Amino acid sequence: MDDIAALGYRGIQLRGSAFNTWGEFPEELKTLLADRKLEFVALSSGNLALDPAQASQSLKEHYRHARFLKDAGGRYLQILEDRPRGHTPEPDDYVYVGRLLTELGKRTADLGVPLVYHNHIGAFGEKPDELARILDAADPRVVHLLLDTAHYKQAGGDPAAAIRRYGGRIRLLHLKDVDGSHFIELGRGSVDFKAVFAALDDIAFDGWGVVEVDDLADPRANTPKESNAIGRRFLESLGRWNDGS
Repeated sequence: MDDIAALGYRGIQLRGSAFNTWGEFPEELKTLLADRKLEFVALSSGNLALDPAQASQSLKEHYRHARFLKDAGGRYLQILEDRPRGHTPEPDDYVYVGRLLTELGKRTADLGVPLVYHNHIGAFGEKPDELARILDAADPRVVHLLLDTAHYKQAGGDPAAAIRRYGGRIRLLHLKDVDGSHFIELGRGSVDFKAVFAALDDIAFDGWGVVEVDDLADPRANTPKESNAIGRRFLESLGRWNDGS
């Protein structure tokens, strides 16, 4: 939190471990963020269990995360799921995932917390056509999209095209770059961010974009703080840094 605030970022997304730390003390987290002038943009709620024997309990767990997020002053609940290893998806799988997402989305919407589905390598919504199937199967009123530029690119898609296709569904973005099989700092990979921002302009997007770094391009030279500084400098070079003024 201190590093992100020091770099001038105005919001933060936290992982599920935040619930483990502050689950019983959401007001404490809310104060910590407010002291650093950081908005609680999203909580990574983890994976939605697809096994019917575990799905009911999983829905309850993610609902608890949404309630914590709400109490801590947060905005969006991020969700994804794991594709079983060695399993070739069938049409009914996407319908089933969409149905579970809809059920969770209805529950979180009752709290005033929008649910955002994260396209992700290794999930049922990994490839562009697979993401489309899941979104088609889920209720657009309660299941929104968190578009990750790097994961979409890595899966063979064009992030700018996805923005134009799902403009009405996108609530949040992960601004992330990829080089080969490695997710790296903005501007150091193959994602065409000029095209991404042009597409965002075309749909008049006015939401949050979270700069995400999964790994350090050169851990010997960069700290996580420096990696995020690289992201800021890249956004500034594109004239896309919003300092709140």
